[in-house]
Amino acid sequence: MWLRDSTNQVLPYMGHAVNDPSLASMLHGVIHRQALCVLSDPYANAFQLPGALPSPHVDDSTSKPGFAGSRLAGMTAAIFERKYEVDSLAAFLKLGNEWFATFGDADLTPFTQTWLRAVQLVLDTFNQQQQSTAQEDTSASGPAYLFQRTTGQPSDTLEYGRGGPAAYTGLIKTGFRPSDDAAHLPFNIPQNAMALVELQRMVALLLHLQQDTVAAQAQLIAQRISAGMDKFGSILHPIAGKVYAYEVDGFGNAHFVDDANVPSLLSLPYLGFGNASNVQVLNTRRGVLSHANPWFFNGSVISGVGSQHTGQGRVWPMSLIVQAWTSDCDAEIQALLAQLVESSACTGLLHESVAVDNAAGYTRPWFAWANSFFGSLVLKLAEERPHLIFKQLRGGA
Repeated sequence: MWLRDSTNQVLPYMGHAVNDPSLASMLHGVIHRQALCVLSDPYANAFQLPGALPSPHVDDSTSKPGFAGSRLAGMTAAIFERKYEVDSLAAFLKLGNEWFATFGDADLTPFTQTWLRAVQLVLDTFNQQQQSTAQEDTSASGPAYLFQRTTGQPSDTLEYGRGGPAAYTGLIKTGFRPSDDAAHLPFNIPQNAMALVELQRMVALLLHLQQDTVAAQAQLIAQRISAGMDKFGSILHPIAGKVYAYEVDGFGNAHFVDDANVPSLLSLPYLGFGNASNVQVLNTRRGVLSHANPWFFNGSVISGVGSQHTGQGRVWPMSLIVQAWTSDCDAEIQALLAQLVESSACTGLLHESVAVDNAAGYTRPWFAWANSFFGSLVLKLAEERPHLIFKQLRGGA
């Protein structure tokens, strides 16, 4: 179970759970299960139940003791993969925030002591990962997270076990992107944007739960991220103008690219970061949806953002869902819906990625996250733009 995927798979049900006890029970269970996962290891991104077959990644080197050699204590039976990603922990916070936004005082039962301990561990991890590489190296305990995997795919492991060096910025370092591919530079801007939004929301929840000390810690971390975003998160692109970078290192180096996996630059308004009409957000959107982005592809079947994860010439339907979600243009949304239908290759399901000129050339017969996200989009359009998805029948019905 990936923290990020499991959050996104259940979010469409949240608004309906108020009047459906079985849905509410399911969501409560996911929140509790995620809390247990975080407590077992905040640096893991994917987990498995006791008694499951051993993970194929048991030989990953993922912590300091014996790092240069054999398998380490970092990989336990409860962990499927230990790729540290900021958005995994932010997704855990988001699920709790969404419950509170939906239920309010009517049901606070998910916010147990177990959940509070997990939130505290997330904050401690974020605080730790706001340190620069130099700060970690000079501390008595050294870096908290290291990762190396024997693989023929460079993006499946971290250079030197930790990625490139990071200056202090106030941003949170990550090892991997939401795609589970290694970050090129240590500060992923979309991941930090998501963390910032969910930390700010979490402050209100923690204050409501009378957890003032924890709320103050969350607020401080959020303030550091916000300052870091203002100072280091933007670049002047020669084609797109002033845009948000995808990754930075705090030394002046930046990477402009986007990946279909959310959080992404395209998804910033969906995340709640920035207004969709903000000039810099619009510049970033235009850059992402053009060949200024190396992972943007055009085709006869589908055009949109792909991912290093699946290679050249493949677009992720998820990126079209994000594009539609963040659009205010009926024509654009209609065109995107048509592409999504065609890219399903008459299977009735959306896939991970699709070859730009061949709907049958897809990866994954079905992709739970993308299908759930599409469900959310349909519900949103049904409420806000019903004329785009409902046909008027004769007689006005």
